[in-house]
Amino acid sequence: MAGRKKISFEEYLQYDEQSRENLGEELPVLVYRMLEYSLREELCNRFGKETQIDVFRNAGRMTGEFFAKKMLNLDQPLDQFVSELQEKLEELKIGVLRIEEVDEESGRIILTVAEDADCSGLPVLGETVCNYDEGFIAGILSTYSGKLYTAVEVDCWATGDRVCRFHADVEETE
Repeated sequence: MAGRKKISFEEYLQYDEQSRENLGEELPVLVYRMLEYSLREELCNRFGKETQIDVFRNAGRMTGEFFAKKMLNLDQPLDQFVSELQEKLEELKIGVLRIEEVDEESGRIILTVAEDADCSGLPVLGETVCNYDEGFIAGILSTYSGKLYTAVEVDCWATGDRVCRFHADVEETE
């Protein structure tokens, strides 16, 4: 539409507590999943699975970058940063983050998210489904470190595991 102002991602995230004075700001996981999985299905049907995965990862990265910049202190040592990130993820009921391994030389971080809003409780589907989380984690780590991270889910509730496990790596630059 001509003349219509483009609304920024950040503007969409503005929230006024008065606007939901009776219902509050929290939603059940079911409502979140209805949105997530209906979008997932529609993108898959229209554009194919690879595009759906790419869209979810990119959206997650955008959100992870925003989340890190707006909700976390980026000027602290890694252990303190992780502690703050764990607290914030639990406070917002996104999941329970645990760091399993950090390779300081390569930058690789192996982490788990338990009680993940995206998939905990799903039946075994035979594939990982937390593509949004892959991007979210990559966006947070990239923003904190100043290096470009990618994250890949290697274990998921939907593959029969009881936590989501991610390998986060610094992308090679040529």
